[in-house]
Amino acid sequence: MCSGSSMAVDQISLTHILSMQEKKAWTDVKLTSPQLSREGMYKFALKSLQIQCVSSSETRNPFVENAVQYSLAAARATFDKNKIESLHKLLLLGLDITILGGNDFYSYRNLIERYGLPLTSESLATLPPFSSITLNIEDASGASCRPEVAKTGLGSSAAMTTAVVSALLHYFGVVRLSLSNDPQERKNIEDLDVVHKIAQTAHCIAQGKVGSGFDVSSAVYGSQRYVRFSPEVISYAQVSANAGFLLEAITNVLKGKWDHERTEFSLPPLMTLLLGEPGTGGSSTPSMVGSVKKWQKSDPHKSQEMWRRLSEANSALEMQLKLLSGLAKEQWDAYKYVIDSCSMLRSDKWIEQASEPNKEAVIKALLGAKDAMLQIRYHMRTVGEAAGVPIEPESQTRLLDATMNLEGVLLAGVPGAGGFDAVFAVTLGGSSTNVSKVWGSLDVLALLVTEDPRGVSIENADPRTNEITSAVSAIHIE
Repeated sequence: MCSGSSMAVDQISLTHILSMQEKKAWTDVKLTSPQLSREGMYKFALKSLQIQCVSSSETRNPFVENAVQYSLAAARATFDKNKIESLHKLLLLGLDITILGGNDFYSYRNLIERYGLPLTSESLATLPPFSSITLNIEDASGASCRPEVAKTGLGSSAAMTTAVVSALLHYFGVVRLSLSNDPQERKNIEDLDVVHKIAQTAHCIAQGKVGSGFDVSSAVYGSQRYVRFSPEVISYAQVSANAGFLLEAITNVLKGKWDHERTEFSLPPLMTLLLGEPGTGGSSTPSMVGSVKKWQKSDPHKSQEMWRRLSEANSALEMQLKLLSGLAKEQWDAYKYVIDSCSMLRSDKWIEQASEPNKEAVIKALLGAKDAMLQIRYHMRTVGEAAGVPIEPESQTRLLDATMNLEGVLLAGVPGAGGFDAVFAVTLGGSSTNVSKVWGSLDVLALLVTEDPRGVSIENADPRTNEITSAVSAIHIE
């Protein structure tokens, strides 16, 4: 009888605890960033969808905060009453979010030099995945200053925002993402569209402006040709997010007319994309973009003409790369022969390999792509000079010219908004190894990042136990 009475009391206590929990108006959100040695705690209001940091202000991460808010709002906006009740019970358990960023997002140049290792991709490969990115800098008195993080310009905030949104929407049951690594098997485009809308909105609000959106779209869908959406599609969210109408704002975002263009695109076969870190200091993308926009307003006629020529050169490069992909499918033997041969020669010697029409067609397309890239670089330098910003600084010009003169190099340029952050090259066959070595001799660190056509995907194991060679953000949620 005593045993039965005790059991009854335990059941009543448990029922009372559960009842009290269900009446809670908030839940706990824990955010851990092992690479930064940071841990943040938040309170999330389940009704108003507002989030508040209750730990040190230095642990705040506006990109994660918006990703959590907007993902929850998306769930509330799409679920029926029963699903909302289940979501509420799930949220009462709290959220424990761990964020990891691939090594290629961050600069480890100082660490490699401190270890006395050569400035090569092989040295970079010796670092463990998701290495610490905290750089403690001391002032003159020896006291530690706020840690600084050197980035490589690959869009880490966009990748992180997309990863958090994807993980949460999948965890809540709003979308079902694929476990497959094969992009051909990823048929859940409608679910990816939902991820894209929420991630784009969260990222734009967090950074305080509507950027190109290309980095978020790439993180969601993978390799692509992209044209930005009209900023008006998220304008209501920009106004309403701070006014307490988040649920209504996200409903409008999900139902809005997203007019961006996205088509599949990838490098032709037997080509490798290399990214190099020159170590000459970073560039402020918002500042450079602002200067270009100011110039456009001051001289609209000249700027439109320059932009038209740059656009034509970009289209010409795209056309040649697509032509090469088509030639690879139609006449593989000739294509492979040319790529293998040209990988060991400078571009001024490529035409000598045109011993028959099929091979000549491949070589002409290669040279056409190279010429288009030279035109792109020329027009980017012209825009930079007119706007008074170093889109392709002189030091980068010398480096890129030297790179394009190496054996097997098809293209070389500055990615994104340009500046001093990074350089890229597209190489033929196995020539990337030699390019990496030459870059090392020129004080340029070749990164390990590779082209990844997958976009967002679900990991079936802890990524810290796997070797990761592409730039990804991994999110673990409990």
